[in-house]
Amino acid sequence: MTQNETRRALIVGAGNGIGAASARRLAAAGLTLALADRDLGAVTRLAQEIGGTAFAVDIADAGAVHDLFEAVESQLGHVDVLVNTAAISPMAPDGGQLGIAATDLDLLQQVIAVNTLGTLYLGREYAQRTDASGQGGRVVLLASAAAQLGGHKSASVYIASKGAVLSFTKGLARELAPHGVTVNCVAPGLIDTPMLRGALRPDQDAVAARAVPLNRIGQADEVAAAVAYLVSPDAAYVTGTTLDVNGGYYMG
Repeated sequence: MTQNETRRALIVGAGNGIGAASARRLAAAGLTLALADRDLGAVTRLAQEIGGTAFAVDIADAGAVHDLFEAVESQLGHVDVLVNTAAISPMAPDGGQLGIAATDLDLLQQVIAVNTLGTLYLGREYAQRTDASGQGGRVVLLASAAAQLGGHKSASVYIASKGAVLSFTKGLARELAPHGVTVNCVAPGLIDTPMLRGALRPDQDAVAARAVPLNRIGQADEVAAAVAYLVSPDAAYVTGTTLDVNGGYYMG
């Protein structure tokens, strides 16, 4: 643990991709980690690798989110840092864009339940447990360049769900600022993660990268670096903002 670092971080969606990369970054920074995911096996293996405690959670279930915070606080103490990277992105059977007309109602509700309501549930639980001590808490949420651009292959319901995260970031930042807590959002572009690979084969990377000024697909650790910055003391005066990590794909 780094000198004087005593904070506890809850990373949701830590089973793979950006969540796992963020966990590795925060472990290296010396934070005590609670690693949560629907896939308990994945976060258990990660906890064995980098340290931390594994928890299973389905953030679409408000009761499960409440129980997660209770379990983390019981085992580790108060959650100082919340990072949410959990999300789902539906695709058409052929890997193309899933239009709203073809989106099954149950699937539509599932995407909103995980990406939007899950984020709100996590923010709500964190806010309810935050006092006026002003100890410098941190919340980092994950949106997407798809919500800023209207997407490329992304489904409209995914775009809408992540657009809500962009807005919620600002609202929660204003609410928690009096408590000394910063709330920010990271919006990744085309990043080499299991989610991207559901829509893009590696042999298609060169074509996809033509839309990116830096002309390449990003890596999960590059997004994790942004998360680590927003969690760090260096970002104490940064709140309510969205940090784009997209190689210039979207320039807001």
